[in-house]
Amino acid sequence: MSEFEREPVPEHKTKGFRSFVGMYTGEACAGTELLIGPLFVAAGVSAFDVIFGLLLGNALAVLSWWLLCAQIAVRMRLTLYYQLEKICGRNLVTLYNLANGLMFCILAGAMITVAATAMGVWFDFTMPGLNDVMPNSLGWVLAVLAVGAIISVVAAYGYDMVVRVANIAAPWLVLLFLSFGVIGLRKFIIASGTEINSFEDFWNLAETAIWTGGDPLPGQVKFTFWHVTFFAWFANTAMHAGMSDLSVFRFAKRSIQGLATASGMYIGHFMAWLSASILFAYQLHLDPMHTDVLPGPMAYRAAGVAGLICVIVASWTTANPTIYRAGLAFQAIMPKRSRVTVTLFTGLLATIAGMFPAVAMQLLAFVALYGLLLMPMGAVIFTDFWIFPKLGLKQYYAEHRSLKINWAAGASWIVTLIICIILVRSGHPAFQIYFVALPGWFIATGLYIVLSKVMQRGDLQ
Repeated sequence: MSEFEREPVPEHKTKGFRSFVGMYTGEACAGTELLIGPLFVAAGVSAFDVIFGLLLGNALAVLSWWLLCAQIAVRMRLTLYYQLEKICGRNLVTLYNLANGLMFCILAGAMITVAATAMGVWFDFTMPGLNDVMPNSLGWVLAVLAVGAIISVVAAYGYDMVVRVANIAAPWLVLLFLSFGVIGLRKFIIASGTEINSFEDFWNLAETAIWTGGDPLPGQVKFTFWHVTFFAWFANTAMHAGMSDLSVFRFAKRSIQGLATASGMYIGHFMAWLSASILFAYQLHLDPMHTDVLPGPMAYRAAGVAGLICVIVASWTTANPTIYRAGLAFQAIMPKRSRVTVTLFTGLLATIAGMFPAVAMQLLAFVALYGLLLMPMGAVIFTDFWIFPKLGLKQYYAEHRSLKINWAAGASWIVTLIICIILVRSGHPAFQIYFVALPGWFIATGLYIVLSKVMQRGDLQ
């Protein structure tokens, strides 16, 4: 069950475009889309801002995968973690892998949480509300444990199994998420007593009843066009600009396969988010005080039992590759342990995180924080691979000098995070957590170049 953790993927193991379309469609048509979509409504976004913001932001995300991540992945065919070890040194990459793996566990835990809300409808146990922090029933804990166990086993079987499950589930998930939007909109039209005879009629309903641009719900940040654009762009920062998907695209035959991510962005992070928004807006239309974001009940209200199955399977297809990535991160820390054992342990951590609903209910802010934390190391990899040869600097400096820590890379990571946190805490609207990843990437790039010139001055003489 080798996954080529410390060697390049051989040519005969590479995969075609279709494999990545299926994986990214299955991963982005996730149960968590039924959490994120409603949170746009809760944030008081307008119809224009959410639709056109998602169109632009998702296009930028696809280009980031293709131009930043896939280009390096197909040339080196190494996992993110082994490549970073060659750049940063064993001790520094261990710290990074720990942070990366824990973040992936929390993200997968949110997906397990979503699947458990579908189980709650079936077995009728108490489920958490929008502002709950702790698990509030035994049924909830048992449902999370059951879902987490299945997901962990699939991830432990390796990348081939993750892709196979995604390709089986993706077409069905796409149709169901589309049906959520169509059925929800139809029910909305009937409940509101309006008629839709033209696009103008639909747009009027969207602006006045679904994405109204009004005040956000308590505890939510007001979203504008730029919030939506940057959130869509950087929702997967860790994967593209942060280079985590080097571990995925090392299996690609050619870098152009990075464009396969468009299937996930525009089916999942566009259509599915909008469909989920409509379901939540319909819920608020029926009862303005019913603000709990529970994907299971929303899907059941729209599509019955098929909706519940969709929520569970969609959570699996996203959590599977997430736990797979986290397992690789932890396995890089403990290379003498088998990847299967480490991945199963990783699944256990994700399952424990999934028991705490606060993780899922604050998903917008967590995704932004997660991308911010891992983004500087993506800039380090990009700079080391593309820019250093042009400047005459040594690539893979830690490997070249047998260093345990490349202080230039470590300082670039930490200082960038400190600067970004200071900017966020300044309270200026331009430096909210959704926006700082972009300037942070350039800050990390500049710092790494300057500090590496200082560190390598002896080698340059």
